[in-house]
Amino acid sequence: MNFLVAAWEWLADPVNASGPSGWGARTVEHLWYTALATVIACLIGIPLGYAVGHSHRFRTFIVSSTGAARALPTLGVVTLFGLLLGIGLEAPMLAFVLLALPSVLAGAYAGVEGAPRDAVDAARAMGMTEWQILFRVEAPLGMPLLLGGIRSATLQVLATATLAAYVGAGGLGRFLFLGLKTQNYAMMLASSLVVVGLAIAVDLAFEIVDRLVRRSFPTGVGAAV
Repeated sequence: MNFLVAAWEWLADPVNASGPSGWGARTVEHLWYTALATVIACLIGIPLGYAVGHSHRFRTFIVSSTGAARALPTLGVVTLFGLLLGIGLEAPMLAFVLLALPSVLAGAYAGVEGAPRDAVDAARAMGMTEWQILFRVEAPLGMPLLLGGIRSATLQVLATATLAAYVGAGGLGRFLFLGLKTQNYAMMLASSLVVVGLAIAVDLAFEIVDRLVRRSFPTGVGAAV
């Protein structure tokens, strides 16, 4: 309990909250890293997942590759890229994209692949092109699964973005590593609590978006085509 009180006092101290090195600015950095890595993963994973889900080509290779990517130790990947690229944001960002990509890719191809066959067959019978089937039938029907993949990817990156500080970048991890070095456990706990709070807030935001998506996008065969 004393640690919790100390952590709250550390967060409430204006000296620790304000300025370019305060936890407010570090929180913005943390969210920026998370958003950037997730957007890059979406730009790569969604088109690739749609192509795999629609054509059913290279599915075994993609599934096995994403499974292997999930097993990579993030700290080890950050360290490796840090040795190759040096201090800065590039190394952790590459690691975060690799961390986010499997979930986004899986959500994209599973959503398209899981579209009801009767809806797809009905669209094809109506004379729709393959592109029209993909974007007017399969993609809308698979939107909830895609959103679930993006949600999972975002939370994974948010939870591990503290490692950016390991190779000299910013974010809330700065306080974790500094607190560990100086044995300032109130600082460490406070920054951890901020990360937990961010994760809960982001997850709740995705829950709201998910409900809106499920209401907005059609799920029936007739609505889809």
